[in-house]
Amino acid sequence: KQVESLHPRPGWVELDPEVLWSQFIGVIKEAVQAAGLHMRQIAGLGISTQRGTFITWHKRTGKPFHNFISWQDLRSAELVNSWNKSLLLKVIHVIFTVLHFLTGNDRYLAPSFLTFSTHQTSMKLSWVFKNIHEAEEAAKKNNCCFGTVDTWLLYRLTKGSVYATDYSNASSTGIFEPFTKCWNPTLCNLLSIPMSIYPPVRDTSFNFGSADSEIFGVPIPIMAVVADQQSAMFGECCFHPGDVKLTMGTGGFWDVNTGEHLFASRGSLYPLIGWKIGEEVVYLTEGSISDVGTAIKWALEIELFTNVDETAEMAQSTADSQGVCFIPGLQASGDDPYLCASFMGLKPSTNRNHLVRAILESVAFRNKLLYDIIVKKVHIPLRTIRADGGVSNNSFVMQMTSDLINKKIEKPANVEMSSLGAAFLAGLASGFWTDKKQLKKLRRMEAVFEPQKDSEEYRPAMDAWLQAMKHSPHW
Repeated sequence: KQVESLHPRPGWVELDPEVLWSQFIGVIKEAVQAAGLHMRQIAGLGISTQRGTFITWHKRTGKPFHNFISWQDLRSAELVNSWNKSLLLKVIHVIFTVLHFLTGNDRYLAPSFLTFSTHQTSMKLSWVFKNIHEAEEAAKKNNCCFGTVDTWLLYRLTKGSVYATDYSNASSTGIFEPFTKCWNPTLCNLLSIPMSIYPPVRDTSFNFGSADSEIFGVPIPIMAVVADQQSAMFGECCFHPGDVKLTMGTGGFWDVNTGEHLFASRGSLYPLIGWKIGEEVVYLTEGSISDVGTAIKWALEIELFTNVDETAEMAQSTADSQGVCFIPGLQASGDDPYLCASFMGLKPSTNRNHLVRAILESVAFRNKLLYDIIVKKVHIPLRTIRADGGVSNNSFVMQMTSDLINKKIEKPANVEMSSLGAAFLAGLASGFWTDKKQLKKLRRMEAVFEPQKDSEEYRPAMDAWLQAMKHSPHW
């Protein structure tokens, strides 16, 4: 079930916490019933959630101060612009550049080129304390709680007795320092965010307590809490350094397992904690692209086709897009809030097949750009590449991506990997499985895409697309 987004003002994107809660409970009950099981047979619950969407609430009453503020929300745009132009940020860059030069410690590299974006939780949280008086007053009395979706669900499931998050969700907020593994006091001080609001951070695969028996009729142990992309990585069994996961859903996410090493990189890649299980901490490097599933869904809504399954065949039915380029911009951009999607190169002979091919090509071209950055910046030999998410069902995108990066890409039989990852993590914590070797045996592959064309064959089309992209910013 989809939780409908609310748009109370232009650029604002919110979720109603009560709607999210009721749908969450409803889906669990339906899933158990559909499996022909009873609640008392459930060994444990694993929760995988969207990242960066957050809420604040009163510690004593449990009453939210506002709706969930989505990761897509743009209300902090003015704050972001003023900070990115500020003298203070330039001074911070200089200080940390010098520290990195003197120490060689990568911990100082990320702050040396820190820039804020509307996608970051930090700026929207700063906006909350500047604009919502009740939250500000509660924080002064240590009565304000902050939580991403996982923390809120955990709090509600346990009737307020458990207030926590895990390392994967915390590191995805941009407020949690992955090097020191703690909430970042320097950043919070800069942005006037009180340190008292943050939840304790627990292992990803961990006994968080039990759901109150009134909710499901029996107490169900909550054995894992994990962010969606990290969960998909675990579900794909990308357990070794150099393993790569490509998720193509609403957006696209490339994640590389970097083992115990944390890579900070200027620009398109950012470091995350993948998961923490006991003493084991696994780090990831992630890059993302927007308008993957979003663009395909939009094309369906305007009736460029009647069924998503037709799109690969439509794209393959024409030799090329006839010079038509699709510029992504349907999803909010943190770098350019004014960016909008567009087609360039339209001609009288352009038909639906050309438009569909242009949309799918733009996904493959951006996969290629991000892959090249990963190869250049991440100094670990890349091993397997495994794809998941709804768009991984599109054979045209998968084959073209394989051709462009000249690598084999595996696609599992089940592409809903975030759910599977949460189940794996909960199963390990509850003793249902004893180790990762058992999980690997459960993997089922549906297809393997191997390079069939030389990437140079795509060069004219990709060059034209890159040229079109240069004309599109700040529209």
